[in-house]
Amino acid sequence: MTTAVIVTTYNQPRWLEKVLWGYTAQSTTAFRVVIADDGSGEETRHVIERARLELGARLQHVWHPDDGFRKCEILNRAILAADADYLIFTDGDCIPRGDLVERHIELAEPGRFLSGGVIWLPRELSERIQRSDIESGRIAHRKWLHAGGWRGRRHRVRLTRSRLAARALDALTPTGATFNGHNASVWRDALFAVNGFDAEMGYGGLDRALGERLANLGVRGKQVRHRAVCFHLDHDRPYRKPEVVRQNREIRARIRREREVRARVGIAELMPVTGDTE
Repeated sequence: MTTAVIVTTYNQPRWLEKVLWGYTAQSTTAFRVVIADDGSGEETRHVIERARLELGARLQHVWHPDDGFRKCEILNRAILAADADYLIFTDGDCIPRGDLVERHIELAEPGRFLSGGVIWLPRELSERIQRSDIESGRIAHRKWLHAGGWRGRRHRVRLTRSRLAARALDALTPTGATFNGHNASVWRDALFAVNGFDAEMGYGGLDRALGERLANLGVRGKQVRHRAVCFHLDHDRPYRKPEVVRQNREIRARIRREREVRARVGIAELMPVTGDTE
């Protein structure tokens, strides 16, 4: 099984650099990184080129011009570009714990998608994180996080170092397994079967919509929120628009009501038309 991590980004070079430090410090190197770039500028390109010095051919940059929020389209372009059997999805503001890729690979199952966990960090701590904090694994230590201002008591069990405890917690949690763009994985073939992400959707629930189509297809979610963990850096979201969120909710309601499987505008619409020409 070959694996690729698809990382979305848009003009957040400082956060993306921290995230890429996390992928150069993983417990396995058996994966590639594909940056799904929704039109970022030169500063982001420089960050990616610096990371390429370490990741080499394992790093691929998929970019299209900035023309508003087109995250779904660039994700679909990244899926097309990713030459791997299994794809892990995350965002350019989510630092992976040192074993995140290894856990996704280890826990992958036919006919399932994985729903990983997240620790939400405050702004001041997000700003202060250095490369050494990521490479040493300090970022995953509860005491270090608390000393930096993190107060996520409800989520602290996600920091357990016991594999047995993490497995039990995932089995016992009442929270359903949803497809979350910050930390999820699935087989590439299943994404083609549902036509990828829905390019008719803007910010707000586009990842959940993909998961709902996968579920309609028969690809069930598997809860791994205590076994595969990332750390979400805090930032503003100027692209969040109430009218778009409402539209997305209507699309998701239709997916559930009609048991819809395929996105209406997705991967297939990006592929060249083939056939005989006169």
